[in-house]
Amino acid sequence: MSIWDKIFGELVDVIEWTDHTQHTMVYRFPRYGNEIKNGAMLTVREGQTAVLVNEGEVADVFEPGLYELSTANVPILSSLQGWKHGFESPFKAEVYFFNTKVFTDMKWGLRNPLILRDREFGVIRVRAFGSYAFRINDPHKMISEIVGTDGHFVLEEIVGQLKNLVVTGFAKVISESGIPILDIAANYDDLGQFLTAQIQPMFAAYGLSLETMLVENVSVPESVEKALDERASSIAVGDLNRFTRYQQAQSMRDAANNESGAAGGGMAMGMGFGMAQSFGQALAKGDDTDPLKPPPMPESVKEVKQYFAVLDGKRVGPMTLPEVASRILNAEINGETLMWTAGLDDWVDATALIEVQRHLDSMPPDLPE
Repeated sequence: MSIWDKIFGELVDVIEWTDHTQHTMVYRFPRYGNEIKNGAMLTVREGQTAVLVNEGEVADVFEPGLYELSTANVPILSSLQGWKHGFESPFKAEVYFFNTKVFTDMKWGLRNPLILRDREFGVIRVRAFGSYAFRINDPHKMISEIVGTDGHFVLEEIVGQLKNLVVTGFAKVISESGIPILDIAANYDDLGQFLTAQIQPMFAAYGLSLETMLVENVSVPESVEKALDERASSIAVGDLNRFTRYQQAQSMRDAANNESGAAGGGMAMGMGFGMAQSFGQALAKGDDTDPLKPPPMPESVKEVKQYFAVLDGKRVGPMTLPEVASRILNAEINGETLMWTAGLDDWVDATALIEVQRHLDSMPPDLPE
């Protein structure tokens, strides 16, 4: 550096930073030998924070405003020794400007599908993406944990790590929550607020604050989307059939209340009878597409008929029909065996029970002598 450059540096007594790049996070004010003139004016604008660093240690932090840098205003700098001759400044320190505005529209997304166990669809793969916004809220911690001696720290140097924090936090929260996939898709706003609170501590470790996190989309494989479409279609068809029956009932009522002439009354009566017949058939046949219709009762919970038999002078039972068939096969029960089941007044021969008779008839005759 020439003597004139040095002299010009000494004459400049205003320290400030204006950023036009929109992506610079931390900027170190350039001064020869880190020399700050005694009484220099430090200008910190809105959306900025200035930090004085002495030999790698934070000496002071300045919020937006206009400051005079002197030993009286910055006591910690009074311990520094300055040159008494020439153009050397009595203060030697580094001035870092931190951009404290909110950095918005930071994108995040899952690189690979996340495997989840869903209560309704079983094990499925989901993809998700969205955006987040953050800001610097602790310059002291940030300069010690991330910036170090970097004189021009830009967004691209950290955005990759922040994206990893967001993705990792999202995967952890969703995997442990057990929220059904259908509920996730319906509650993006609530999910974003919850994730913001959960991931915030990860950002705080770097001196940053996660302002908002938005979940813009959670998608499932094409096969699951097809199943959802088919279910929605079946519900729509069921509602349509119910609506049609409702319209028929309304038409019947209108026909009955019609006070027009005989011809009109006869026509309305005929329409009413036709609709009534159609409506009755629909009720008689039932509607397999009606989503409110309960499914048939499982065989395992239907009432099982029980039987008792007199074998060797003792009552044996209760037995199910398959057990009775097994005893017939083993020649323990024959047509003359006394049996009883619910609904009979007294003991009867096994042949009197039709269902037992079928098994008796299936037995082969005795072998010829």
